[in-house]
Parts: sequence; structure tokens; C-alpha cells
Amino acid sequence: MKNEELVSRRSLLKSTLLGASSVATGTLLQTSIGAAPSETIAKQVPVKLRSPDYPRFRGPFPILSTPFTNSGDVDFEVLAREARFADWCESPGMIWPQSNDSVDLLTQNEKLEGMEVLAKTSRNLKTTALCLGVQGEDTDDMLVYAKHARKLSPTAIISRPPDTGKTQEDLRQYWRALASVITEQPVMIQTTARRGGVSPSTELLIELAEEFPNFGYVKEESNPVIPRVRKLLESPSIRSVFSARGAYGWLYESRLGTEGLVTERLAYADILAKIWKLMRSGDDPAMLKDMYSKLTLMFNLSQTHPGNLRGYSLYLLKMRGVFSTMVSRQYGPNGTTPAQPIIQDLTLSNEEIAEIEWRFESLKPFLKPGKFTG
Repeated sequence: MKNEELVSRRSLLKSTLLGASSVATGTLLQTSIGAAPSETIAKQVPVKLRSPDYPRFRGPFPILSTPFTNSGDVDFEVLAREARFADWCESPGMIWPQSNDSVDLLTQNEKLEGMEVLAKTSRNLKTTALCLGVQGEDTDDMLVYAKHARKLSPTAIISRPPDTGKTQEDLRQYWRALASVITEQPVMIQTTARRGGVSPSTELLIELAEEFPNFGYVKEESNPVIPRVRKLLESPSIRSVFSARGAYGWLYESRLGTEGLVTERLAYADILAKIWKLMRSGDDPAMLKDMYSKLTLMFNLSQTHPGNLRGYSLYLLKMRGVFSTMVSRQYGPNGTTPAQPIIQDLTLSNEEIAEIEWRFESLKPFLKPGKFTG
């Protein structure tokens, strides 16, 4: 065979193989990416409530950040202003005391007084329902807050595991004690624990929901979150599951069946309320994705700016006319609660402030018109 023929045959074989490979690859890409069957594409369908019980206990319930004066005292006047801001934003609900700054770094008297301030303020709100946090290091500690909350008659209660809980039986007895006190309001269980405490199993959450008609509400944030959410939603006894984890999974989890959000994101209360309305209606999925993506762009500041929920978010709360200071109480070494408050004022550089405001600019078309005046 002549060299020219050999080269020609090799070129023909190479072209044939490349052509076949391209067809196969194109088919594979078309099947897996470009031409996915319509039923596999995520769609935003209207969120339907699982249970008719306690209809006000749905949607975003942002946790109020505890405000402090320059001297480090709790600023109860600003705490009430936060409640009014949530209502001005048309937020379905609000929660306090629940985040670490309000649960671990306040005295018992400060928490009890703050609960009273919010209960009084909430009587004059148009939209926002009050959920009070009821938890403690152990059962006796938790019951102090539970009995106080019962007298204040909030819309709902939320409770996280006790610090001293080591077994599922410990948690079972802890929440049964809570159920003996709180019989009228719905009770949400937060699944994450602190200081070595254990998280409740999905089996225990379902058991408590079957035992007590006002239980069955879950703030799910324990790993593995998605399998746990799916497991809970399989049970007809679970009345509602709320997303958490800083709202990072909220969009996806809402399509799985979650019916709200619990996170310390009050600075975006009007955005959260609008996202929830779009989730409920199923209308305008393009706007939903746009709002959510710009919101998560703000959350990403935690990778470059001081702190997170007690960091740059304090600047936003001050910028929106809610907070008067950016003062916080801090934990001691290794996350311990100090005997005396450790006070720190947040300081941001000009570059950090410029970045916050530049990103926040993209949210302005979605904010509630006008200015909150307190």
C-alpha cells in the first residue's frame, strides 16, 4: 500500500471516529444538560400549607438581634423598635430571645424583661406575630421562661434542646415538661443544640407531634438537613417544617415542602416577606430567583467582613433606622459565657462600608417604599 493511501485511510478513520464521538457526546450533553425532560426542571409551584392549625405560624419569622447601648446594657427601647420595624416590613412573624447573643449572653432578668417589652409592643402591631424563645440549660431553667411566656400569651413558642441533654430520653422529658406548661400556643422545636447537647432525632420529633396537638412544628437545621426534612415531611403528624441555616437553603427547601424561615435576618424583613408571598403564589419565578440571588449576595459578605449576624448586619440595621449602635456582647474563650459582659463596638473600614452599600443597592428595588421612622 502506498504511503499516500495509508495516510488517506488513517485520515478517513480519524474523521469517522471523531464524527461518531461528536454525535455521542452531543447526544449525551443534550440529554443531560440541554434537553432535559421538562418534568426534571425545578419549578416554583405555590406553597400549600400542610395543616390548617395555627395559620399565623407560617412564613419568615426573623429572629430579632439583641440591641445594646454604648455601655453594653440591653436597649429595650430599640428592641421594641425592632418589633415595629418587622411589622412595617409586613413580616409574618418575629422571634426573641433565640439567637446566641440573646440566649447565652443575657441574664435571666434581661430575657424576662425583653419578653414583656415585646409582648406589650406586639399588641399594637398589624401583621407581625410574636414567637417567644423558651429554652434553658436544663428543664428547671427552661420552665422559668415557659411559665413567664404563658402569662404573656404570644402567638407561638420556640425551644431548642437543653445544654445538658445527652440522650433522646433527656430531650423527651425536657419537651414533655414544656408541653405541660404550654398548651395553647403552637410549639416549634429547633433541632440544633449547643455546648455538647444532642439534637432530637426525627423519630422523637414525630413522636412528640403525635403526643401533643400543639407540637409538630420544626426548625430543621441539623445535619443531614435535606434527608431530615424529607423524613419529617413524610409524617402526617408534622404540621410544619421551617427552613433555617441563614436562609441559604430556603429556596430549594421550600420546593420540598418547608413553610417558612427562621433566621437572624431582620435587616431584610421586607425582602423575606416578599419572597414568601412569591413562594405562596407561585407567580413570577424569575423575580423570585432575582430577589433570592441578590439576597444571598448580601449574605456572602460574611466571607469578607467582620462577623456575620452580629457583624455587618448591625450596620444594615443602623442604616435602616432600627439600631442606634453597633455594640455587641462577646463570648469568652472557647465559646464560654463570661462572668461579666465583654463589650465590643463594631468598627468597619471605609472600604467595607462601601462594599456593603454597593451590594445593598441591588436590593433597593424590592424594599418597601418609604422610610421606617420607628
